[in-house]
Amino acid sequence: MNLTEKPVSQEYIYNGKIISLRVDQILLPNEKPAIREVIEHPGGVCVAAITESDEILLVRQFRYPYMEEILEIPAGKKERGEDPLTCGMRELKEETGATAKNFFSLGKLYPTPGYCGETIHLYGATELSFGDDNPDDDEFLECIKLPFEKVVQMIISGEIKDAKTQTAVLKLDAMRSRGLIK
Repeated sequence: MNLTEKPVSQEYIYNGKIISLRVDQILLPNEKPAIREVIEHPGGVCVAAITESDEILLVRQFRYPYMEEILEIPAGKKERGEDPLTCGMRELKEETGATAKNFFSLGKLYPTPGYCGETIHLYGATELSFGDDNPDDDEFLECIKLPFEKVVQMIISGEIKDAKTQTAVLKLDAMRSRGLIK
């Protein structure tokens, strides 16, 4: 069965610093017309950094769309064309002051595929060393370390709501339980 939708036209409604919004006229697989609203985003990176004491580095920050402080792993927006690993290394250092000797891919995440083209690259990081953090001028956050198992429990209990954090940490947990990583 062919499930492909074919674009007919695109109209940009908004072009911002972080996102652009367009409305596409499309043809469904049955050739009937439809409309798709699409948010374009350059993508992002997140890093689940694990200390030698088996702690995860988290940042607490206020997230305006939800009007609350949330816990999440260090993350940030990729610059257009930027290598995801380079972005992850930069964001880890900026937000936590940490650098890592060992980075490994945990795959990619499509956070909202129904209307947004954002891809988040997930990384794990180990063998950390710490220096000064250097958050962006508009970034206000607090870095905290929590035991790996406590973070897993916080995800399961619903205390940590951030999708990229849930995905990266639970994927690490599954990989550890299968002996794929230490």
